[in-house]
Amino acid sequence: MFQHKNSFKEAFLERLVNIHGKGVEETTLADKYVTLGSMVREYVSRNWIATNDQYRENGDKQVYYLSMEFLLGKLLKSNLMNLGIRDVCQEGFADLGIDLEEVEAQEPDAGLGNGGLGRLAACFLDSMASLHLPGHGCGIRYKYGLFEQKIIDGYQVEIPDYWLREGNVWEVRKSDKTVEVRFWGEVQSREEGGTIHFDHVNYEPVLAVPYDVPVVGYHNQTVNSLRLWSAESAIKDFDFGHLNHKHYHKMIEYKRATEAISEFLYPDDSTLEGKQLRLKQQYFLVSASLQSILCRFKRMHPNIKELPKKIALHINDTHPVLAVPELMRILMDQEGLSWEAAWSITTETISYTNHTILAEALERWPIDIMKPLLPRIFMIINEINERFCRSLWDEYPGEWDRIRGMAILADGYVNMANLAIVGSHSVNGVSELHSTILKQDLMHNFYEREPHKFNNKTNGITHRRWLMQANPGLTSVIKDTIGTSWVENPSDLIQLVPYANDPGLHEQLELVKKHSKGKLANVIQRDYGIKVDPNSIFDVHIKRMHAYKRQLLNVFHIMDLYRRLKENPNASITPRTFIFGGKAAPSYHLAKSIVKLIHTIANVINHDTSIRDQIKVVFIRNYGVSDAELIIPAADISEQISTASKEASGTGNMKFMMNGAITIGTNDGANIEMAEAVGMENIFLFGLKPEEVLAYYEHGGYHARDLYNRDPRIKTILDQMVNGTFVKEDVDFKSIYYSLIDYDEYFVLKDFASYIEAQAAIAKCYKNKTEWLTKSVYNIANSGIFSSDRTIREYANGIWNVKQVLIK
Repeated sequence: MFQHKNSFKEAFLERLVNIHGKGVEETTLADKYVTLGSMVREYVSRNWIATNDQYRENGDKQVYYLSMEFLLGKLLKSNLMNLGIRDVCQEGFADLGIDLEEVEAQEPDAGLGNGGLGRLAACFLDSMASLHLPGHGCGIRYKYGLFEQKIIDGYQVEIPDYWLREGNVWEVRKSDKTVEVRFWGEVQSREEGGTIHFDHVNYEPVLAVPYDVPVVGYHNQTVNSLRLWSAESAIKDFDFGHLNHKHYHKMIEYKRATEAISEFLYPDDSTLEGKQLRLKQQYFLVSASLQSILCRFKRMHPNIKELPKKIALHINDTHPVLAVPELMRILMDQEGLSWEAAWSITTETISYTNHTILAEALERWPIDIMKPLLPRIFMIINEINERFCRSLWDEYPGEWDRIRGMAILADGYVNMANLAIVGSHSVNGVSELHSTILKQDLMHNFYEREPHKFNNKTNGITHRRWLMQANPGLTSVIKDTIGTSWVENPSDLIQLVPYANDPGLHEQLELVKKHSKGKLANVIQRDYGIKVDPNSIFDVHIKRMHAYKRQLLNVFHIMDLYRRLKENPNASITPRTFIFGGKAAPSYHLAKSIVKLIHTIANVINHDTSIRDQIKVVFIRNYGVSDAELIIPAADISEQISTASKEASGTGNMKFMMNGAITIGTNDGANIEMAEAVGMENIFLFGLKPEEVLAYYEHGGYHARDLYNRDPRIKTILDQMVNGTFVKEDVDFKSIYYSLIDYDEYFVLKDFASYIEAQAAIAKCYKNKTEWLTKSVYNIANSGIFSSDRTIREYANGIWNVKQVLIK
């Protein structure tokens, strides 16, 4: 069907009529997308079935990656590319007068993630399938994504992101695989045969219905699965005539509460109800997933004690940590194993990735919330804690502070990161720096006790999407220069190094970048009414809005540049287009104020004719994966300026690097390893070192107000936020002003001078095209080690112990 354009056209036209009852001229682009998507899904079904059959028949060990987020982006283009049939489809469509890119653009970005955590999970699934590894994802089928970001008068406004409005052509509902998840109720104990058994009674049942999405490997027959769970009520057929008013309303309340579990990604947890809902989501994910995994395992392997040899369960950050007590519950309450046997199996099966040192993301659940909502799970956590603390007391008698800091239950809270460490056989960070901080600081006591558990797995990105798909022009140039071996082995990009100074390659790279910048400039003009110069430096800062990401530092540089131009109208600088994108959490008022500040500054600068268009500021609203695929190939500068020690790794930095942008960044996360790879001369690092930041946190000694009084540039910038230079009287940036002058938790002012120096060096370097393009080549050439293929191989060999399976 897809081997030749004529057979494709014939099949497509027939399917179009069957689905929509209309000819090609009468159908919309959305109709054509649904038609092609359904054809592709059916096309992969044979290999999808064959993959699952072979895993089952061979008894191969399989990985299940549990994550609250899978930021997939659009799947049609990547699936066509991975299947090797995009050219055929494009040619067939061209004969029919259809633009394939316009059809691909009809697909909504799946609302299954927010930022780097979810995109990493998506890259990992792609790499597992492309490397012939038996690995699957387990997540939640959110009806609405995080939110759709609207900008009204410069303010972020959140509206529901109903990405499933037209359905999802890639998913297959598996009603026959539905499982039950239980909340609330009580636990009763009974003795039987000299053994105490526990029964969860009077619980509130929730049905978890799976929707499977195929994960297609690159140019192979492997099709793994992403299983997404949807929460549905357990109400069957009710005779409404026999329901009184009270029972009817209770039923409606139950149905509403049940469906809310899979309704929104990260519901607001500022209220008791919000906290309960988040905890419900986390348990819903792990309970449904583990029940399904164990059921499948038992059909192939009758001996439950073989579980660690056949199954690897990986926890992506702390959200799915309830997998530890849930697996214990299943093994003891349903399989009849002793505590000791169940604990051995659990810890050998589960591994954990930590993604942050930020206290806000390490998760601590109030016991008062968890205990009534998950009574049996809390009993098991309490027992884990009792046994663990008893062993700590034997090892460290009298060291109460140490034991309290390592305890799973302490001060009225359940410490989820501690539970993850205790309940797994492997704990990894996601960059060398991050893993070092975990071992030496955040988790030092755990590391000191069990050093064998801790390891590093530096993050990676899939080059198939972020280079080959996002930047076909650059892909062609690389293939023409060094061949195609890097497609299968991205580390072979290093073969570009001998061409780093080649004028012919420089010319081609410049043309590719110019094309990408022109494409982005057209979109900015169309969607925002801002005319930007493709010959200016495209300085890009796209990531979640957060104080530690330091969008403020970037804004302050813009304000300083603008001040200099206003003071000297005849001054000439290297023209800049500053591009921002990112969402602020709905309840994160400081981050939302920063969004407003960016728009306020942009409004003034973009309309000031006296600076002769030397600076433009653009904020890309509702930034997502598809926006990144457009922006990253066009970027000249990659802003990776988080406070040193705060960013665990970063993956945006790798995407920019792979597309030839030059990084300006701190000594943070994977920036350090990038600098080691490309050489310090091909990256612009600035600011405090991680050890300096940590020393300030521990010992003090930094006073932001002193810098305010000492540096006139800083004083001018901060004063301009509150004295009416940029803002009307009804706009208040005092929260930003005082957060910096009184505390400056993330050292924005401390790093300002160093950042300005680095930006000046960039401006000077950009004027020397040969020097700039040489740096760009070195970045592309050394980006292969940051492919997620490398990362996944390290996980497979070092943690999961899974082998490649070639699908016949």
